Amino acid sequence: MARSRVAPKRRQTIPRLELCAALNGAQVAKLLENELTLTINQVVLWSDSTTVLSWLQSESCRFKVFVGTRIAEIQELTDRHSWRYVDSNRNPADDITRGRMLAELSVPYRWNQGPSFLFKPESEWPVRPNITVPEVEAEQRKSVFCGSTVTSHLIPNPKEYHTWMELVEAVVQSRSDQTIPTAEDYRMSEFLIFQNSQLDSFPEEYMLLKNGKPVPATSRLLTLAPEFDTSCQLIRVGGRLRRIEEIEQSSIHPIVLDPHHPVTKLITQEYDAKLHHPGPERVFAELRRNVWILRGREAVRKFQHTCTDCRKQKAKPLIPKMADLPLARLRLQKPAFFSTGMDCFGPFQVKIGRRCEKRWGIIFKCLTTRCVHLDVLNSIDTDSFLMALRRFIARRGTPYELLSDQGTNFRGGERELTETFSTLSSELQKLLAKQKINFRFNPPGAPHFGGAWEREIRSVKQALYTTIGSQSVSEEVLKTVLIEIEGILNSKPLGYVSSNIADLDPVTPNFLLMGRPDSSLPQVVYPVNELMGRRRWRQSQVLTEQFWSSFVKYYLPSLQARQKWHKEPENLLEGMVVMLIDPQLPRALWSIGRIVRTFPSPDGHVRAVEVKVKDRLYTRPVARLIPLPDIQHQDSDINKS
Repeated sequence: MARSRVAPKRRQTIPRLELCAALNGAQVAKLLENELTLTINQVVLWSDSTTVLSWLQSESCRFKVFVGTRIAEIQELTDRHSWRYVDSNRNPADDITRGRMLAELSVPYRWNQGPSFLFKPESEWPVRPNITVPEVEAEQRKSVFCGSTVTSHLIPNPKEYHTWMELVEAVVQSRSDQTIPTAEDYRMSEFLIFQNSQLDSFPEEYMLLKNGKPVPATSRLLTLAPEFDTSCQLIRVGGRLRRIEEIEQSSIHPIVLDPHHPVTKLITQEYDAKLHHPGPERVFAELRRNVWILRGREAVRKFQHTCTDCRKQKAKPLIPKMADLPLARLRLQKPAFFSTGMDCFGPFQVKIGRRCEKRWGIIFKCLTTRCVHLDVLNSIDTDSFLMALRRFIARRGTPYELLSDQGTNFRGGERELTETFSTLSSELQKLLAKQKINFRFNPPGAPHFGGAWEREIRSVKQALYTTIGSQSVSEEVLKTVLIEIEGILNSKPLGYVSSNIADLDPVTPNFLLMGRPDSSLPQVVYPVNELMGRRRWRQSQVLTEQFWSSFVKYYLPSLQARQKWHKEPENLLEGMVVMLIDPQLPRALWSIGRIVRTFPSPDGHVRAVEVKVKDRLYTRPVARLIPLPDIQHQDSDINKS
């Protein structure tokens, strides 16, 4: 393919015409690259103008408009390293400009076959001669220096200091020749720090106001009506309160500061520490008495978000997004109590003769069908629990898996239960493994991991307190009340209950346990001659199918929505510093540790971690941890915790 252009009517220099030819070639190369369906691995462009090749290796902004715009377009269309030099004798493009006879073009020739050197290895291609191309000064823009000179006292870098007073002390020592600095030395040192801060943040406004000129219309200081204080060489707020006589002038005309400057961070830290880390409004109001920080509230909030002491007092845990329902909650078409959650509650006082003894309740809840089984424990040792488990298996069948909280999250002040349960985990797992029951513990201090059965314990306690209150009853009465409460809980409808009488009755857990929605309804009595028939078996199958079909239609879709924890905060990572929430202690005594291990859930969110405090390791849920800024002096706090 070939393309030619007529030279512009306005007379141009030879280098400019060569540049126009190079632009024409770049456009043709881009056209072919877009239109051809072949895979093009490399594009090489040739020019016999050393001036044009040197221009293409330069920045387009250095040249005048005619040359600069064409260089910019060529550099956008092609890679500057794809341009190579070819001498005029071997350049086939010269054939059309210098003219050729038809007899020459009718036979195979470089015009239609390409130059001969392209059929040779790349090492034999033309090489650009080592000659220095003189700069065409007529095509270059004239450079103009634009700058200003500011004379100021040198102060240390504010980023090298941790507090405002450290920076002020350093400036005082560098300026004062006296052994004991005076109050005036400290005051002038602070003015010098503010002056350098304003020169860094508002150099244009500073010079204009110093020379008695107004700030530009686009300045950030325009709404403050800034004024220049010649006594301390600082920009102050002009404002509209200059007629007040009862307030100090420093409060009427505070010093202007930029919110992003390191000096602003140091002085905000100083006021925050003096006021013992209050809310942002209190710190902001105190700062306004001396300095005016642009967008000051945002600056104070941003600093307090990174302040360790502020986060210790006010920060909240970063709870991840509510997880998907686990497999234990979705085991359809399985028998009741296939996946079971277990917990203990109590103690309760029972009367035996003239003495009172403690009894505990234990709840087994099917995580899929919501069935509930209640029993009484005489003690909280291994034997008592295993006997309760045997009674449960004898009445409800062997579960596939048992899930339970750990002892640290039991409520009600049962000290023995907390101490004993911590020693049962390994022993119970060994004993239950023989029964082919998977036994899994939730992390300590995470009652929301077992919310399905924790909520039922609340219902049980509410019914118990309503029935027997705080009085001591006999053990037989306690068992009877618990079993009646079990029947009430298993009669609760699953899902929405319609007020329309034409709608079907909602299913309850008793459909699977008793074959009827409520224990108060009589069972169907069959004739003697049908005892061996298949009708009773068919009825049980119909009830089971009715339960699961209603379960899938009406109850299961209600579990789709996430009622809370909708946000997705960043996951906690290994090495982060966190504070462990302990509801039994005041916030000032909560331990601080470092994460050494994370436990990601199937959806990728970290919901439990292992924290090292001193030489001990604690497994805690994310909901019980508050992340803190990781700074160097934090390690000393961790070792003290």
